[in-house]
Amino acid sequence: MNLKKVPLFAWVLLAILLAILAGQFMPIAVARVFFTFSSLFGAFLGFVIPLIIIGLVTPAIAELGSGSGRWIALTAGIAYVSTMIAGFGTWGVSQFVLPSILTPGSKTDIAGETVEGLTPYFNVSNSASGEGVEIVVTPLMGVMTALVLAFILGLGLSLVQGDVVRRGFQEFRIIIVAMVEKILIPLLPVHIFGIFLNLTMSGEAVRVVTTFLAVVVMTFSLTLVYLLLQYTVAGAFSGRNPLKALWTMKDAYLTALGTSSSAATIPVTLKCTEANGVSKPVAAFTVPLCATIHLSGSTIKIVGFSLAIIFLAGGDMSLAAYAPFIFMLGVMMVAAPGVPGGAIAAAAGLLSSMLGFTEAQVGLMFATYIALDSFGTATNVTGDGAIAMIMDRIAGKKLAESQVK
Repeated sequence: MNLKKVPLFAWVLLAILLAILAGQFMPIAVARVFFTFSSLFGAFLGFVIPLIIIGLVTPAIAELGSGSGRWIALTAGIAYVSTMIAGFGTWGVSQFVLPSILTPGSKTDIAGETVEGLTPYFNVSNSASGEGVEIVVTPLMGVMTALVLAFILGLGLSLVQGDVVRRGFQEFRIIIVAMVEKILIPLLPVHIFGIFLNLTMSGEAVRVVTTFLAVVVMTFSLTLVYLLLQYTVAGAFSGRNPLKALWTMKDAYLTALGTSSSAATIPVTLKCTEANGVSKPVAAFTVPLCATIHLSGSTIKIVGFSLAIIFLAGGDMSLAAYAPFIFMLGVMMVAAPGVPGGAIAAAAGLLSSMLGFTEAQVGLMFATYIALDSFGTATNVTGDGAIAMIMDRIAGKKLAESQVK
C-alpha cells in the first residue's frame, strides 16, 4: 500500500483516534515528547504564517492586473462576494444554532490547557513568557504587517511593467507552497496527535470530540444549503433550471470528495460546467481561476468552527467583533494554496491575531477543518460551476473574443 496516496483527513482522524487510545495508558515521560513536538510545531507555524501571507497574497494580487485583467477582476470580485455571503451567512446561522447545541464553558476547557505534569520538556514559542526552559522563535513581522506589505507589493507589481521582481515573488510562492506541502501538512497529524493526547490525559478529549460532532453536522448542512443558493442565483442569471444545473455538477462534487483537491478536479469540473451550457472559452477561463480563488465551502467550515470555539470559550461572537475577521478571511481564501489543508494554513494567522486563538485552539481548527476537508473542497468546485454560469451570461461573447486575441 502506497502511504502517500492515503488522504490527509484519514491521517488526521487516525491521529485523533490513536491519541484517545494512547492517552489511556501512555507514560507521562513519553507523552511529554509529543507535547514538546506540538510546542515546536506551533512555534514554527507562528513563524511561517507571515511568510505564507507575503508569498501567497502578493503574487495573487499582482496577477489580478495581468492578462485579461478586467475579466480576472470581475471573476475575483464575484468569488469574493460569494465568500462574504458564505461567511456572514454562517455567522448568522451560528447565532441561532450554536446556543442550542453547545454549552458555553471556560477558556481553559476548550484551549486544552495542561494539568500538572502534562507539560513539554521545553517550551518553544514566538514570544518570551519567562516560564521554565524556553526557546523563542520570533516571526520576522506581525500578521497584519505582512498583510499590509503584501497588498502594497501586490498592487505595485500589478502596475510595474517589468517582470524581474514579479518572477521573484512567483518563485517565492513556489517555495512557500512546497513548504506547506512537504513540511507543514505532513507533520500536522503528529501535531494533532500531541494536542489530543494532552486533551485525553487531562480528561477533555471525549467532551471536545462529541461537542464538535454537532458543529460538523451544522457546517455540512450549510454547505448544501449554500450550493442551492448559488445555483438559484446562477439559474436566475442564465435562465437555466437551478436544480438541474446543480445535479449536472454531481460528478465534480463526487470527484472532489475523493481527491480533496480543487486543482485535481478541474478536468471534471470543466466537463460538468460545459454540460450546463457554459461556452468552452468561458469555462476554460473561469473554472481554473475559481479553483484557486473561490473557497466558499472552506469559508463556511472555518467560520463555523471558529465561532464554536469562541462560543465555548465564552468569547464575543457579535457582528462588530467578528466581521473584520470575515472580510480578511475572504482575502486569505483568494490567495490560499490549492493543496489539502492549504486554506486553514493560510487562515491560521488571522485566527491568532484577530480572534486571539491559542496554539491549542488553532490545532483544533486544523483537526476539525481537515477532517471535513473533502466536503469543503466539493462545495468549492461545485460552486465554481455556478460562477461560470454567471460569467457566461455577463461576459460570454466578450470574454471569448478576448481569449481568441
